[in-house]
Amino acid sequence: MNEANESVVRRLVDAINSQQIAMMDELFHEDAVMEWPQSGERIVGGDNRRSVYGAFPALPTITPRRLVSEGELVAFEASMDYGAGGVFQAAFIFEFRDGKIARETAYWATPFEPASWRAQWVERID
Repeated sequence: MNEANESVVRRLVDAINSQQIAMMDELFHEDAVMEWPQSGERIVGGDNRRSVYGAFPALPTITPRRLVSEGELVAFEASMDYGAGGVFQAAFIFEFRDGKIARETAYWATPFEPASWRAQWVERID
């Protein structure tokens, strides 16, 4: 466990939830890379990160689910609510360098109803 890196991720969640995007500059390296594989996008550097987040139509409300870390790696699961029915389950992998985020890889998925054929073997979770 790396409590310092976990604290940085918690501060990132607080910054997004409070719409204080400028706080991200304290948490990311200026040359940090953000990758969003599902949409095939890579955001490189602080100028591009600031521009993307500044242009977001609406930032989500993030509800943490689980946070685990080891060394310079933090894995974070959360629910992200963009309003108007836009709720996603998300997983983030953060790679750290010198106490700041150097790389973020993020995956989002919309919830769906499970297949009825496997109901006898599974437990439902929220």
